[in-house]
Amino acid sequence: MPHLLLKSLPRYECILEAAQRFPDLDPSACEAFLHLLRAGDDVAHSRELYLARHNLSQGRFTVMMQLLDKGADRAISRTPAELADLTGVSRATMTGLIDTLERDGLVTRKPDPVDRRMMSVHLTPRGHQTLHEVLPGAFQNMAAMLAPLTESERKTLVRLLSKIMRTAKVAEPKIASVA
Repeated sequence: MPHLLLKSLPRYECILEAAQRFPDLDPSACEAFLHLLRAGDDVAHSRELYLARHNLSQGRFTVMMQLLDKGADRAISRTPAELADLTGVSRATMTGLIDTLERDGLVTRKPDPVDRRMMSVHLTPRGHQTLHEVLPGAFQNMAAMLAPLTESERKTLVRLLSKIMRTAKVAEPKIASVA
C-alpha cells in the first residue's frame, strides 16, 4: 500500500505558496521529502508486482530470505520470534506469514531438538527452489530501477539515504514531545 497517496507531486510553486501560510514548512525539505516518499512507493510497487507473479508478498519473501544462508546458499532455521525481530514485524504478523508459507509448502515448522516447547522454521526444498527462481528477476528489477544512476551517484544515494535513516530514528521522539 502506498504511503504517499498522491498520483502526482505538487509543483514547487505550490509548496512555496503553502510555506506562506505555514512558516514551519521548509519548501526544499518538503519537496525532497515528497520525492523520497514517492520514489519509495514506486519502487515498492514495482517490487510487489514482481513478487506477486510468484505468489509472494514482500513479507513472505523477506521471511524466506531470512531462512537462506546467503554465504553457503543453504537453508538455516530460526524461531518465529527471531524472524519477527529480524524483519521488524510483530510476532502475530510473523505467525500469519509463516502460516501462509507453510500452507504453500515453502517452509515447515519443527520442534526444537533441545527445547520441545520451541519451534524452528525451516525453508523446504520447494521454498529453496522458489527463491532460486525468484532471485534472478528480483536482482534484475533492482538493477533496472537504478540503471539511470552512475556508480558514483548510487554511492552518493546510499550515503544520503543513510543520513536520512539515522535522522528518522531520532526525529520521531523529538517531534512527538513537541505536540
